[in-house]
Amino acid sequence: MMHIRVLIALVFTLSLIAPASARAEEPERIVAIGGAVTEIVYLLGGGGALAAVDSTSLYPAAARALPDVGYMRQLAAEPILALHPSLVLAVQDSGPPAVLDQLRAAGVRLVVVPDPPSIDGVLQKIAVVAEAIGRRDEGERLRATLASQLRTLSAAVAEAAERPSVLFLLSIGRGAPLAAGRETAADGIIALAGGRNAVDGFVGYKPLSAEATVAAAPDVILLTAQGLEALGGEAGLLQLPDIAQTPAARNGRIFAFDGLLLLGFGPRTGTAIRQLAERLHPSLHLPADTAAP
Repeated sequence: MMHIRVLIALVFTLSLIAPASARAEEPERIVAIGGAVTEIVYLLGGGGALAAVDSTSLYPAAARALPDVGYMRQLAAEPILALHPSLVLAVQDSGPPAVLDQLRAAGVRLVVVPDPPSIDGVLQKIAVVAEAIGRRDEGERLRATLASQLRTLSAAVAEAAERPSVLFLLSIGRGAPLAAGRETAADGIIALAGGRNAVDGFVGYKPLSAEATVAAAPDVILLTAQGLEALGGEAGLLQLPDIAQTPAARNGRIFAFDGLLLLGFGPRTGTAIRQLAERLHPSLHLPADTAAP
């Protein structure tokens, strides 16, 4: 009889423990907001846990096959909560803030990933993502590799004899493009590639008057490939009279790059620096391998 009581007690105890164990072993479901955040998750080996991404998550190609919860600054809580995420990784400035508050209130674990447009910012971003998804060792290895590559690249760029002035234009659809001022990702990547921002009298992105554009006299005009396409290509850009009067336009120095690569400040930042530096300084000798592992 005693053995039967013990057996019954054991079965009862296991019935209480089993559901909790099953819940603990459920795979993590991550929603990644921000293209660079998504890239980092994949590089750290966490891509299999991704349940969805935002519309800026275009690399690697596998990310484009995942459900899309919308643009990072125009999120809604309902589509995200419908995915039952265990973790939302949101790059800084994702929002609106009220939506992030809704996610927190619903009990979702939300980690905001810092986004300084600098080399240190890239390394910090990797550390935060790695910690959040339980891949700290992988994150440390990635950080060490990138830090070494970026130091080598920065030393090579520092050898440039000149720093051409660069005007970055951001197309927002219809209307005149916006120019990038200080404390922007464009300003950061221009400096890292050995250029100087042609307009630094303001912070953020603002429209420039025709007079201010001509007065800036940029040596180079820089855009994202997507932005240049929205403006009608190079021919469409040159239809803007103020742009046509710049040294950059007269000398054919209008450069366009993939937006996420150029401005994402993710693990491919070394590639972005190298490609832009090659265009700004054609005679500069740069290390060949700066791509993320």
